[in-house]
Amino acid sequence: MNQFLYAALLSTTPVLLAALAAMFTQQANILNVAVEGMMLTAAFVAIAVGQATGSVAAALLAALAAGLLMALVFGVVTLILHADPLVAGLGINLLAAGVTVFLLERVYHNPGGLRPDSFPDLWRVEADWLGAVPVIGPALNGQSVIVYLAILLVPVSSIILYRTPLGYALRAAGEDEAAARAAGINVPRVRLVAVLFSGVLGGLAGAQLSMATLHFFLPDMTSGRGFLGLAAMLFGGATPGGAVAASALFGVAGAAGDRLQSGAIPNQFVLALPYLAAIVALSLSKAGVLRRVRALRKVKAIA
Repeated sequence: MNQFLYAALLSTTPVLLAALAAMFTQQANILNVAVEGMMLTAAFVAIAVGQATGSVAAALLAALAAGLLMALVFGVVTLILHADPLVAGLGINLLAAGVTVFLLERVYHNPGGLRPDSFPDLWRVEADWLGAVPVIGPALNGQSVIVYLAILLVPVSSIILYRTPLGYALRAAGEDEAAARAAGINVPRVRLVAVLFSGVLGGLAGAQLSMATLHFFLPDMTSGRGFLGLAAMLFGGATPGGAVAASALFGVAGAAGDRLQSGAIPNQFVLALPYLAAIVALSLSKAGVLRRVRALRKVKAIA
């Protein structure tokens, strides 16, 4: 049981960080499908810089910078050049996939991936007292610092959104742009801050995936985790609590899939489990929204 919870937490973390990244931009009324590209770029840069420098700190900072750079490109294209966020996000994802494969071929002469002979271990939290904490303690023991940071970011995100002037401005810009402008809020700047913050979170997710989980980079190694994070955000209603609950659901499904691979169940079905869970979750969420809309229409008709 402890091993399963450990694997579930490991699987949940990149999805949770991607969900929080998408949540901040969604609160500003920007659907951010570019999280996948931010994660992929950060994962590649983390391994490349870690191999070159042998420094965990340099690799982690480089991953954050890579995610921030991709977010800046996304922000410029959508907020300054006024491109459609969906189209721009898909373009960022294709750019990340293409550039990483190009660099693997041209710089490392291996399009199949980047596998360093030695790579510095990401900092991990190991403490005997964690083993005494019921249920979650053993699962947390030995996890990377990014896992702890992801958990901490859930209440921090809630405080930012609902207890700070930045959060008020962000939600105002997303709910009613005209009213936000009338209140003196610089809407483009607030939205750019949200996009850049999503890039930092996407960078953390990519670093966790490549540095803490695998210690190497493969083309398209994110395998749709950015889209899973987007689905978790939508299912959770673009709130921190909803995002963590939905991400945990997908993480458990992923860990269960890993466990079932050794059984008689077809491998293709097992690998599809997290994505099937996402489809079911979004379908249920959509059904709930439709029910509320129909109920509201009935109330208006009666009135």
